[in-house]
Amino acid sequence: MKLKIAIQKSGRLHDDSIKLLKECGIDINNGVNKLKTEAANFPLEVFFLRDDDIPQYIEDGVADIGIVGENVVLEKQKQVNIVQKLGFGKCRLSMAVEKSVDYTSVKDLQNKRIATSYPVIVEEFLQQHGIKAEIHEISGSVEIAPGIGLADAICDLVSSGSTLFMNGLKEVETVLKSEAVLAACHNLQPEQQLLLDKLLFRIQAVRKAKNNKYILLNAPNDKLNEIIGLLPGMKSPTVLPLAESGWSSVHAVLNENDFWDIIESLKAAGAEGILVVPIEKMVI
Repeated sequence: MKLKIAIQKSGRLHDDSIKLLKECGIDINNGVNKLKTEAANFPLEVFFLRDDDIPQYIEDGVADIGIVGENVVLEKQKQVNIVQKLGFGKCRLSMAVEKSVDYTSVKDLQNKRIATSYPVIVEEFLQQHGIKAEIHEISGSVEIAPGIGLADAICDLVSSGSTLFMNGLKEVETVLKSEAVLAACHNLQPEQQLLLDKLLFRIQAVRKAKNNKYILLNAPNDKLNEIIGLLPGMKSPTVLPLAESGWSSVHAVLNENDFWDIIESLKAAGAEGILVVPIEKMVI
């Protein structure tokens, strides 16, 4: 029994998907133009597909799971389960209008023409806000639509916003925040679910490691309690006496989001020789 996973053949999620599997200790041989391969050290069969096709393959049971953009899952509306957000491929689906347009609120979209490759998501967004508009579905070069008179606004994926800027557009509304997700067939067999659970265990260990840093520092014993109080690690930090009398070595794990604020507080409390080490895997 093998777990069948679909990932992008090419595109913005391909490299990060392969990287994630390799960080999970899964050896994938993804040769040029290969559409299917097998892992050497995990019961995993990999299909390389167009991203728009992945939800359909999962719904049909051709693939058991897939790595795909959340925006694609929501747009295609297939019967699949999102089982894990993966933290990469982050972007947003946004409304944009020409820079010269005086835009004040979503109500300004009333009765306008909107060009997009995501008509389902856009229609739901407009309904939520009580807006009626004419949606033009186009498959590519959405940014050009206002300039050639096809639409008054567009709704497209945005990362940095540079493409909008170069086409004389400005971002005015965020419709959806998206990232890569692991999606699964809704009726997996018990053996497939067991393999998925094993894969999820590895993915979560990798993700937790990326979100945390391991730190070592030297602390004067008379400030030890204050310094320990600043460390919100998984449990209590490890404290070891140093060869120099009156000092201890403190080891702890810090969350990436709180890292710099806590480091500054530790320095102010008297910590010295702070060493920060990346974590490859973290199992709790």
